Amino acid sequence: MAQLWTEKRVVISPDAATLASDVAERLLVRLARRASAGKTSHIALTGGVIGSDVLRALGAHPRRGDIDWSTVHLWWGDEHFAPSGAEDRNDVTARRAFIDQIDIPAHNVHAMPAADEVADMETAARVYAEELARFGDEEQAWPAFYLCFLGVGPDGHIASLFPDRPEIQVTDRTVVPVPDSPKPPAERLSFTRPVINSARCVWLVLSGVDKAAALGLALAGASYETVPAAGAKGRRRTMFFVDQDAATNVPVELIDQEF
Repeated sequence: MAQLWTEKRVVISPDAATLASDVAERLLVRLARRASAGKTSHIALTGGVIGSDVLRALGAHPRRGDIDWSTVHLWWGDEHFAPSGAEDRNDVTARRAFIDQIDIPAHNVHAMPAADEVADMETAARVYAEELARFGDEEQAWPAFYLCFLGVGPDGHIASLFPDRPEIQVTDRTVVPVPDSPKPPAERLSFTRPVINSARCVWLVLSGVDKAAALGLALAGASYETVPAAGAKGRRRTMFFVDQDAATNVPVELIDQEF
């Protein structure tokens, strides 16, 4: 597959609440346009505080009912390996904040296996990889993602790919178990970099002063092994949506408020 990397661009909102609202608005506009054109949109969701805020903004948005949600498939870029219904699972938060507020077919929502549904994390990773492959083609064993959402940790991690860990190096799998995560909970599942970077668009969402250093390193082209966010690149667009507190180290020439 040809890789058409584009320059990273940054959109700055004044605060975290406005950031979540701005991202939700931009996503709904694009999904409406794609649905009207008869296009299917595979979206990879993320967790974390700001990721959950975006989902709540989507779930409360007055235009959410304008989308033909049968054209949208929802996936998760990472998940906590906990029992179904556990409060720390990303899919539980997403359903409460967003998915339960839209008219989307149940079979379009692809949650990662829970700890009470499979024997172990390795099995969970294999099962989700098989689900991804059902929507793949001869070129890749996963869907053609329109958009992959990513949060970014203060350490620069994305999904559950953490700095200086073996998972960030994996390129021959689509989903990996992440045991002994440096951030609780300890057991996780994650997309690998090839899946993330295959998305047409990658949107990284960051808020807070504690993210400023990671954002600066990611924009400066740091090593993806030590700053995984630096290695996240969409095939067509790579956008960083940030609030003013996180924007301390953003070069002026990378700011794109018109996107």
